[in-house]
Amino acid sequence: MIIETVPNFSEGRNQETLDAIAASFRGAGARLLDYSGDVDHNRSVFTAAGTAEQIENALLAAIGTARDRIDLRTHKGEHPRVGAADVVPLIPIEGVTVEECVALARKIGARIWSELGIPVYLYESAATRPHCKNLADVRKGGFEGLESKMQDPKWAPDFGDCKPHPSAGAVVLGVRKFLIAYNFLLDTDDIAVARKISGIIRERDGGLPCVKALGMMLEGKGAQVSVNLTDYEVTGLYEVYTAVEREAARLGARVVSSELIGLVPERAMADAAAKFLKMENYCFGKVLEERLR
Repeated sequence: MIIETVPNFSEGRNQETLDAIAASFRGAGARLLDYSGDVDHNRSVFTAAGTAEQIENALLAAIGTARDRIDLRTHKGEHPRVGAADVVPLIPIEGVTVEECVALARKIGARIWSELGIPVYLYESAATRPHCKNLADVRKGGFEGLESKMQDPKWAPDFGDCKPHPSAGAVVLGVRKFLIAYNFLLDTDDIAVARKISGIIRERDGGLPCVKALGMMLEGKGAQVSVNLTDYEVTGLYEVYTAVEREAARLGARVVSSELIGLVPERAMADAAAKFLKMENYCFGKVLEERLR
């Protein structure tokens, strides 16, 4: 059994805090595959894998560390957030079903509340209510609006009281497919351009399927289009890159660079390369390492 988790924490500037969270994962037995912080977003992404027991214990330890070291009352950053441990997805990788991961998410959610005192919302495949399925809807209003939002019975948490933790907010915990976080830096300081591009390419507004996008400003760098690919086999890296590049040019801007946040499947990179090269006879089986497996 292999389960992956990719928790996002609301800290990207204090390396001691990031290292402490990393130590929490390692101390609980999960294999920490990658972690990095982003100064502009003031946010970090960790990637870990292990058995259900290892993931459960590692997340409890890491979320506890985040609770003790991150204070959202003083936190500032470009990325939307409602919690110190903001969003915690579980991804079934091998020898485990979505249903088993959902049961694990509910077990972890109950422990986060009972042991750490942080209310928990369940989203995506773990959601218990249709309006909580979409992460953006749960997170709308941010930490600053969370206390008043939770007074609405519709937005009561799945675990815990209808009041955020004073400094750690709430945790949004769920089960989903592998997601690729892929950002684009533009050569403009006009955030309206990034927001316009985001609105054109994201699925919610009639754009590319399985694409979520936001436009934001990175101080001293320029406007950014921040993209999540929720199913790279439907819309991949090549398709979203060409769409952003096309719309930027139409608006008088260009893509300066792109970046991956966290890890990416080998197949996603190979597929993008083959499409860029206009390879007529490509299939993933033509990749040497895949054939050797």
